[in-house]
Amino acid sequence: MPTTSYREAMRQALRDALLRDPRVILLGEDVGKYGGSYAVSKGFLDEFGAERVRDTPLSELGFVGAGIGAALGGMRPIVEVMTVNFSLLALDQIVNTAALYRHMSGGQFGVPLVIRMATGAGRQLAAQHSHSLECWYAHIPGIRVLAPATVEDARGMLWPALEDPDPVVIFEHAQLYNMEGELPQPFTADIEHARVRRAGTDVSLITYGGSLWKTLDAANALAEQGISAEVLDLRVLRPLDTPTVTASVRKTRRAVVVDEGWRTGSLAAELMARIVENNFYDLDAPPARVCSQEVPIPYAKHLEEAALPQVPGIVAAVRQMLGR
Repeated sequence: MPTTSYREAMRQALRDALLRDPRVILLGEDVGKYGGSYAVSKGFLDEFGAERVRDTPLSELGFVGAGIGAALGGMRPIVEVMTVNFSLLALDQIVNTAALYRHMSGGQFGVPLVIRMATGAGRQLAAQHSHSLECWYAHIPGIRVLAPATVEDARGMLWPALEDPDPVVIFEHAQLYNMEGELPQPFTADIEHARVRRAGTDVSLITYGGSLWKTLDAANALAEQGISAEVLDLRVLRPLDTPTVTASVRKTRRAVVVDEGWRTGSLAAELMARIVENNFYDLDAPPARVCSQEVPIPYAKHLEEAALPQVPGIVAAVRQMLGR
């Protein structure tokens, strides 16, 4: 089975979309001549030209708005926002316009727009480039929110996202770009369902994005201690695949949610609420969560690591739940 990097898988997905549909255009800061902040669109300007790969002014409010207008005009724009923190400058466009257009037009108009953005910490880029705000977007009706954590999902999720008649936000954890993995042929293109990445019987570890690989490492460490952990990759943060979560917890009777977001008002909190609503009588222990510390992400490496969910913390949460 061929292997490739997450960056290259995303690059292949973008190039495939530009080749398959002349309505697809790419907008964002440095996506053209520079080749993208993470080199995902390197070479695209030469291949597709400045009409379809457009470097924009440094105004998220402006170029996300331009993407919305292009989508309403019949195009299939892909807008790249350099980091999730900067997307706050475009919240009005995303939340008040793109997400609501179908509803407020009585179904007459949709906004088939894809917004890609890097998210997450772990690279010593300090607070303004390191937060995980996926939960903010997962709160909003009218948009679909994706968090590809594997090479296969990086390659496979973009095209069905472009086929969605409503806005889709794709979160790419910045620490994943250099990760390499196997790319099945053919690869899957599913933007509807969570996926069990490791089967287990003693506890369900539920996570997404950059935390998936820490959670899998924690499951390996727990296996050495005789604890069988199931790892569930949410993949789709809105709408959540509640039936798959419910089925996993019903099997293992315990759940720990791993979320790089802050604990208060987190996606982990929403998942725990749904688990209690749907699995209350299945549970052998209260659900638990491992989240980032409630501080702006520090710059210093040792403080950044201490602020984020790590493998020992996940293992400790499971052992405490099992009374080990």
